Amino acid sequence: MNKYYNIAKNELFSICRSITGDGIRKSLNIIKNNFPKLKLIKIKSGEKIFDWKVPMEWNIKDAYVKDKKGNKIIDFKSNNLHVVNFSVPINKKISKKDLLRKLHSNKKKLNAIPYMTSYYEKNWGFCATHKQKKKIKRAYKSKDKFHVVIKSKLKKGNLVYGEYIIPGKSKKEILISTYLCHPSMANNELSGPIVSMGLIDYFKRKKNLKTIRFIFIPETIGSICFLKKNLNYLKKHLIGGFNLTCIGDERMYSYMPTIFGNTASDSSIEEAFKNLKIKFKKYNFIKDRGSDERQYNSPGVDLPIASIFRSKYGTYPEYHTSLDNFDIVTLKGVKQSLKVVVKAIQILLKKKVPIRNNLGEPHLSNNQYYKKLNNSLILRKNILDFLLLCDGRRDLQSISKILKISERNTNSTYRLLIKMNLIR
Repeated sequence: MNKYYNIAKNELFSICRSITGDGIRKSLNIIKNNFPKLKLIKIKSGEKIFDWKVPMEWNIKDAYVKDKKGNKIIDFKSNNLHVVNFSVPINKKISKKDLLRKLHSNKKKLNAIPYMTSYYEKNWGFCATHKQKKKIKRAYKSKDKFHVVIKSKLKKGNLVYGEYIIPGKSKKEILISTYLCHPSMANNELSGPIVSMGLIDYFKRKKNLKTIRFIFIPETIGSICFLKKNLNYLKKHLIGGFNLTCIGDERMYSYMPTIFGNTASDSSIEEAFKNLKIKFKKYNFIKDRGSDERQYNSPGVDLPIASIFRSKYGTYPEYHTSLDNFDIVTLKGVKQSLKVVVKAIQILLKKKVPIRNNLGEPHLSNNQYYKKLNNSLILRKNILDFLLLCDGRRDLQSISKILKISERNTNSTYRLLIKMNLIR
């Protein structure tokens, strides 16, 4: 993990990334240099993806604000968060009033540059600490003019994401998703890729019962593009997985469950926390969702993907600011998180997740194996209750918990239904 932590800190952190463009392409190539089998997938700008459209490529060379004496009072090259991400090009002189209107800050965090975006609306702007903004208000007169320059470019190109597959004994699949699109933030942005690289390094050396797929995507639009390309396959083969973000600090662990919190992914991460004797917070999907778990659990997609955090996005003071750096993301933090996710995946790899073979309620009395059993109403109800939950999302432990029956009874019913060819 030392290697991947240092790559993130010394190579990836300073890159000005966005959801498209050279920044994310450069970042993916750095990961590919360490994992040559990483496949880069391209989706053309303008392509319709469900209800979305792939945006143009955005690249930026420089940006600054100069006062009337030619002094740079805001400089993109000192911190790439100084520019609203995806800003359109601009080169003109504006008034102090207009500058302050286009200069974003956070009153509650005086020394932090906020992170702002304008992905799907043509706009431009700058960001500064609130102290900087207050200084500009005091130091300049209302009649003063400022030269604002943003040397950016929007053009047709591609959205790019990375995919690394570790084949297993079975084509049944576990998905590990993380995003790589925010500039110069450590916990919100780079902690997930650090842990994902550690996971690849760990599991590629093992003989795994199931296939494990890792993706490095731009948040939201990247997961939507991935789903458009792979949804039918995932519906057939995916048994569970995790979205990793904000997982590199040393604060309390937490996780975002799937919609109803009753899938193999949910039980696996909770078992991992309990096995490792780690206290954790479980969020409510309906109230608290906000990252790519939204896309994986969205209507019609319904994939059992939970999100694992230390400090959940939006809940820690450094979130989406220049204070989210490698002072809060530590080597100890990512190593501890790697251990947790390895344990969760190991548990998920061993899970049995039954799927119904029949459409509708089966005619049990026609089944040759059922005829040989004691044909009681209790047995019939047990079988039908069990089948109700065999939707490819719940593992045997979850079914046992919902039906309030022993694991021994659950396993015997499972074996019986396999024999009757009612589940697989």
